[in-house]
Amino acid sequence: MKALLLREIKSFFGSPIGYLVIAIFLLLNGLFLWVFEGEFNILNSGFADMSPFFKLAPWILIFLIPAVTMRSFSDEKKQGTIELLFTKPLSNWDIVNGKFFGAFILIVLAIVPTIIYVLTISHFGNPQGNIDMGSTLGSYFGLLFLIAAYTAIGIFTSTLSDNQIVAFIIAVFCCFFFYFGFDGLGSFFGSYNSVFASLGMDFHFKSMSRGVLDTRDIIYFISVTFLFLSATVYQLKSLKW
Repeated sequence: MKALLLREIKSFFGSPIGYLVIAIFLLLNGLFLWVFEGEFNILNSGFADMSPFFKLAPWILIFLIPAVTMRSFSDEKKQGTIELLFTKPLSNWDIVNGKFFGAFILIVLAIVPTIIYVLTISHFGNPQGNIDMGSTLGSYFGLLFLIAAYTAIGIFTSTLSDNQIVAFIIAVFCCFFFYFGFDGLGSFFGSYNSVFASLGMDFHFKSMSRGVLDTRDIIYFISVTFLFLSATVYQLKSLKW
């Protein structure tokens, strides 16, 4: 698995893909948070916190992560190299984990520079250093779990088609549904609204953003990630038949 993971990372940074992902993520966040007028502008919010970033990031990642993962298996299928991959002394889980962690690490590298935002807000706070680090750290942990779930969804959808665009569209839809769709379903069932909301990623991400790491939220994200990785392994088995 380690060799496959390193191959994935090298493929990202051996081409413009890795640099574009990081640049696009930072550029979009920078423009919305510091330049464009609107609800996400930190300078106009009047509060020294990172909440605008953590409201915006999940929506940007809904499109960015599928763009990274869409080629994971669809490109292998299209190029015919997936058969070669099956001949390697790797289990299906090794292959899936290698692809998963390669994409996951790339996205994590994209959010690391946003620590500068925290330092900037802390410096310009009144008084200086006036920032809720508890909720900020909780939000970053929540974002890591959210990235893992999005990445697992994207990896899975890349096995459904050898067309990268199709894989991208399906991944965006699935990520959107799991993040926001359950809230929409809940609005149709008033008495069960809280039940449906608790099935969505938005509910658990917001819970972690309060700075309290509830085991229920962690178990939820781990379960969603494991579910889609397991589905990916099942798809690989069907490709072998």
